[in-house]
Amino acid sequence: MYKTLRSAVEKHIHLTDQEFEIFSAPFYQKTVKKKELLLRAGEICKFEGFVNKGCFRVYYQDDNGNESILYFAAEGWWVTDIDSFTNQVPAILSIEALEDSEVLLITYPYKQALYEELPKVEKLFRIMTQKTHVALQRRMISNLSKTADQRYLEFMESYPDLEQRLSQQQVASYLGITHEFLSKIRRKLAHKG
Repeated sequence: MYKTLRSAVEKHIHLTDQEFEIFSAPFYQKTVKKKELLLRAGEICKFEGFVNKGCFRVYYQDDNGNESILYFAAEGWWVTDIDSFTNQVPAILSIEALEDSEVLLITYPYKQALYEELPKVEKLFRIMTQKTHVALQRRMISNLSKTADQRYLEFMESYPDLEQRLSQQQVASYLGITHEFLSKIRRKLAHKG
């Protein structure tokens, strides 16, 4: 159950078997059915989650009911509303399972306790936070400077295995375009290829 988690951690820091036991002990497993919400906007996010199996979408819904997907989280990815989790304020994001999924969750108090017990863990989450900031910065710049066609190609290149698991509507929402416009982009690219 913790094999995928250990592989993800080992990409950033090395933990001995004993340290990994201490690290993984506070995590608990949760099974989430397709279309079930792991977090609903307005709730306090009490977890940071590691996706062991399945796929989630993290999205924002405006007052008119329009949804914008911030990111997808598949196996080996982390998922949370970082503002709500860190500051214990109501979430503005919702997290929905796109497939039957399994996630390992850790609560804020346990995460803080791990920082004290294993200083390496603070380094791990610092590195992951920095990588998340870089990815979000790149995504913002891409959204501001690239055409929808370019953003779609970038998405396909960055997440080649993910697109087959998503609906056209979900990909379009992530790109900030309508699914009709995404269909046009796909047809145009198919004619070029």
